[in-house]
Amino acid sequence: MTNMITRSGLSVDERLAAFLDTQVLAPLGRAPQVFWDGFAALLADFAPRNAALLAKREDLQAQIDAWHKARAGKAHDAAEYQAFLREIGYLVPEPDDFRIGTENVDAEIATMAGPQLVVPILNARFLLNAANARWGSLYDAFYGTDALDAAPAKPGGYDTVRGDAVIARGREFLDSALPLVDQSWTDLVDENDGKLVDESQWVGFTQKGLLFQNNGLHIEVVFDRNTPVGKTDKAGIADIIVESALTTIADCEDSVAAVDAEDKLLAYTNWLGVIRGDLQESFEKGGKTLTRQLAGNKTYKDGAGKERSLSGRSLMFVRNVGHLMTNPAIRLAGGSEIPEGIMDAVFTSAISTLDVEGHAKYGNSKPKSGKGSIYIVKPKMHGPEECAFTNDLFNAVEDLLAIPRHTIKVGVMDEERRTSANLGACIEAVKDRIVFINTGFLDRTGDEIHTSMHAGPMMRKGAMKGSAWLRSYEARNVAIGLKHGLSGKAQIGKGMWAAPDLMGQMMVEKIGHLRAGANTAWVPSPTAATLHALHYHAENVFDIQATLPEPAGLDALLSIPLATDTNWPDDELRDELDNNAQGLLGYVVRWIDAGVGCSKVPDINDVGLMEDRATLRISSQHMANWLLHGIVTEDQVMDSLTRMAAKVDAQNAGDPSYVPLIGNEDGAAFSAAKELVFNGVEQPSGYTEPLLHAWRLRKKAG
Repeated sequence: MTNMITRSGLSVDERLAAFLDTQVLAPLGRAPQVFWDGFAALLADFAPRNAALLAKREDLQAQIDAWHKARAGKAHDAAEYQAFLREIGYLVPEPDDFRIGTENVDAEIATMAGPQLVVPILNARFLLNAANARWGSLYDAFYGTDALDAAPAKPGGYDTVRGDAVIARGREFLDSALPLVDQSWTDLVDENDGKLVDESQWVGFTQKGLLFQNNGLHIEVVFDRNTPVGKTDKAGIADIIVESALTTIADCEDSVAAVDAEDKLLAYTNWLGVIRGDLQESFEKGGKTLTRQLAGNKTYKDGAGKERSLSGRSLMFVRNVGHLMTNPAIRLAGGSEIPEGIMDAVFTSAISTLDVEGHAKYGNSKPKSGKGSIYIVKPKMHGPEECAFTNDLFNAVEDLLAIPRHTIKVGVMDEERRTSANLGACIEAVKDRIVFINTGFLDRTGDEIHTSMHAGPMMRKGAMKGSAWLRSYEARNVAIGLKHGLSGKAQIGKGMWAAPDLMGQMMVEKIGHLRAGANTAWVPSPTAATLHALHYHAENVFDIQATLPEPAGLDALLSIPLATDTNWPDDELRDELDNNAQGLLGYVVRWIDAGVGCSKVPDINDVGLMEDRATLRISSQHMANWLLHGIVTEDQVMDSLTRMAAKVDAQNAGDPSYVPLIGNEDGAAFSAAKELVFNGVEQPSGYTEPLLHAWRLRKKAG
C-alpha cells in the first residue's frame, strides 16, 4: 500500500517526496518547502488548463464525427472539408514568416547529423547501453548481423572466412569516407602509410590508433597487432570505431509501462543516475556477474600534441508523457490525480538542473559544451494551443527551479493530425526553445484513423504506407522545419526502423531518411546506430536540406485513406484481422502481465519487431473502424483474437514466467485487448493508455 504524505496541500507518495527532497533539491541547495509551495501553485494554474485542452480535443472530434455522419454516402469534398475544419478552429491561419530563435544548443543536435536511439527509461541496462552507444565497433556490427553480404558466422570461436569479409567491407567504408591519394586502404602496411586526399580529415592520435572526421562524424582506426584480428591484418588494423548514436531519448512515455508512484520513482531514479553520471546495473552473463556503467570520454592528442577529449556518451533527451494521462503518485487537495505530463516536466527538469548547475560526473550539456540546456521531447500534442501550453509550462518550471529562461528545450513530436496540419503555428508557439521535430508513422496513422473514424472504412493497414497523406506528411514536415530555420539549430527527425534483426534491409532502405532531409533518424539498438552511422558518411544531410522544395499545401495531407473498394475476399479480411490481432495481443500481454512497455515482439510471420503503444494504437483503431462500418463482425474479431492468442502463446512458450492467454480469457491481458478493439471508437484520440493503465493497475493489485 502506498504511503501518502501532505506537501503544500498536495498528497504525495512518501518515497517520491523523499527522493526529490534528498536526492535532487538538497544537492541543488533548494529549500523543499519553497519548491513544494511553488509546485502546488503551478498545478493550480496548469492542471485546469490541461483539462480544458483535453476537452477541446473531444469537442473538435465530436464536430468532425457529426460532419462525417451527416455526409454519409456522399463523395468527399476536399474544399468543403477544409473550410469546415477552419470554421471549427481545427485549422488555424499560417503564421507570418519567422525563424526559430533557439540558442545554446549542443552540436550533436544543431550542427551534426547522425543516428538517434530511443530507450525505455525503466530498464537501467538498456539505458546504459544506449547512453554508451556514442561509439561502436564497425567490425562487431558487421560480424554479428546480416548487414554483411556474406555467409553467417559459424558457431564456436572466430570464423576467419567471415572475419575476412568484415575486414574487406571495413576497408570499402574507409576508401569511401576517407579516400587516400592513389591507393586504397587495403594497400596499407602500417599506420604511417598512405596520405589522405583531404588532409583536414585527420584529427589526431588516440591511444591505439588514428582519429579522423567525415561529414562531422568521427572515425577511429585502431591499429593493434596484439589482438587476434590485428595480428593477421596486413596493416595491423584491429577495428574501426565509428561515432554512432549522437543523441538518445530516455523515454518515459510510449516504450514504458509506468502507471503508479513505484514506476515513476524508478523512471526518475534512472534519469538521475544518467544525469549525475553514476548509474550502474549488474547482471549475470555466461556465469559471471557483470556491472555496466556510463562510459568515460574518448581522449586523443591533436597534431600539436595537445590532449583533447570527445564525449563518450550520447547527448541525452528525456521524453515526458503527453497531456492525456494522470498518475496517482501525486493528488490535488480534492483527491484528483495530477496530470502526469506536468509531473514529468517538473521532476525531470529538476533532476536535469543538477547537470546545468555542475553537479554531475560527466555532464550532459553544460560541463561538456557550455550550453547549459535541458532537452525534453514532448509527444502527442494536438495543435498550436497545446504547444503554447507546453511553452508556458516550461516557463513556469524554469521559474520554479530558478533557472534561466529557455534553459529547457523542447522536441515536438509531429505525430497527431492537428499538429501536422498546423505545424508552422506549432513551431512558432515554441520558437525560442524548439530543438527537434520528428515524424512517426504509427501514431500519426492511429490519429488519422481516429480523426476520420466516421468518414468510412479505412484501406488495409499495409496500403496506408503508400497513401497520399503519408507522403505529404513526411515531405511537409521537413519542408516546414527548413522554412522556419531548423537547419543548423535543431533536429529534423524520422521514425524508427522496427526490425532489429534485419540490418541488411535497413542499410538499403534507411538512407532514404537522409535523402528526404532528416538529420537524424531512430534506430532500435546500439548496433543499428553503428550501421546507420555509415549513411551519414555517404550523404551530407545539410547539403541535401539546401536543395529541398518549399512545403506543399494541405490537400494531400488532409486526404482521408478510405478504401475505394471494400469487397475484399474472406481470406484477405481474415489476414488483415489476424495481422492486427496478433500484433495487439503480442504487445498487450507483455504490457499488462510483465510491465514491459517496449520489446522485440514476434509478428505474425515470427519476425521480431520493436513494438510500443504506437503500434498498438494503429492496430486497435483499424479493427475498431472496420467493426464500426460493418466490414467485419464482432464474431469475426473474436475468432481472430482467439486464434492469435494461441499463436502468441506458442511464440512465448519458452518464457517460464509467461501467463498464457488461452485459458485466461477473463484475465487482465485478454480483457484489455478486447476492450481496445470493441471500445476503440470511444477512446480519447484513439489512445491506448487509459485502458492499458487501468488493466495494469488491476494486475499489479493482484
